[in-house]
Amino acid sequence: MPNYEKSSQKSNFVDISSNKQIKKLYNKKGRLKRILCLVFSMIFLICGGGMLYYYSFLDTLNFKELDDTSNNTAATNSSVAPLESDATNLSLSEGELLQNSKELNVMLFGEDNSKGDKHGRSDTMIMMTIDNNHKKLKLTSFQRDTYVYIPGYGYDKLNASYNYGGAKLSIQTIEANFGIKVDRYAVVDFDSFKKIIDTLGGVDMEVTQDEIDYINYQMYKNNQSETRTTITDAPGTVHLNGQEALWYARNRGLTKGEDGNEIGLDGDDWDRTSRQRKLLETLFTSMKSADLGQIVSIVSSVGPLVTTNLKKDEITALVSHALTYLSYDVEQYYVPEEGLWYYDDHTETWNGVITSTIKISDLEEQRKKFASFVFEELFTGGTSSKETTSASN
Repeated sequence: MPNYEKSSQKSNFVDISSNKQIKKLYNKKGRLKRILCLVFSMIFLICGGGMLYYYSFLDTLNFKELDDTSNNTAATNSSVAPLESDATNLSLSEGELLQNSKELNVMLFGEDNSKGDKHGRSDTMIMMTIDNNHKKLKLTSFQRDTYVYIPGYGYDKLNASYNYGGAKLSIQTIEANFGIKVDRYAVVDFDSFKKIIDTLGGVDMEVTQDEIDYINYQMYKNNQSETRTTITDAPGTVHLNGQEALWYARNRGLTKGEDGNEIGLDGDDWDRTSRQRKLLETLFTSMKSADLGQIVSIVSSVGPLVTTNLKKDEITALVSHALTYLSYDVEQYYVPEEGLWYYDDHTETWNGVITSTIKISDLEEQRKKFASFVFEELFTGGTSSKETTSASN
């Protein structure tokens, strides 16, 4: 494999396909803290629609902090056991992960906890990378049915890690399998998601007729509308309230006859994750027209709806940098990448729906492609299944 490290200066990137110890790239803890302080406004622009505020507002906020507020997710003590079909040793020696001081990775979880369990199900798993090297905001979806190694539990579907141990174990699992450090996380459950969208006054989404039909069907079926046609608009730009936006984000198609429905709509979980990224990008873009006063005015409403391990002192230096991040281009990616996965023959039934396990055919190559998307300079060969849009449009 070519050596991408420049001879004239020490590179900030390492080759994760090597079986050697992965170097730690944050040389100074203080540097990480400064970067965190500069970028966390973007997290809440995505999660909650706007989190820019002055220091005096911090004491009025009521973020629901998780029990573990440290940045050490314990994945540094775990390693990846190779897939049964893969003889390559892909373990992370001593558990150190790929990082870069000018990039921040934040996991965004959408939680389905309708049953009131300690940990619900992660309906959404998106890693947001704020890339100050290349002036980009990157959104990476993880397929929830991907068969991975869960530290302490063995092999299972990725979304099982959230059910077993919440955001912390999910992050450990993602780090252990894909080799990239996750710096922070934010969790929004379904009820909070709806309230956030409604707090923002709704969201304008480009939708197809099938997407309208799906939202209308779910709204009526779940007694959230008295009519079968909640949305009467033609396909195109449609204004969605919180409940409608939630069904848009959860749409993975509908098999005819499923739950007794009379319609059948094409779609799968890949389509659902694409819609989730599209929704986040739309929220991000919509904030470009807001001024500081408008953003601050919704903070007191949005703050209590987000569960996070973000600390208040990491937000105080954000206001003057927010418009910079709003100007960044947006790129999208998904794991596993096309051509690197297959459906297992084994299927299982959950809640009356037949699901298949997604297995990664070449974990080493997937790790390379993921690292290439996040860091760019790490690998220059090959292409990735990324979608690029401009946030400045």
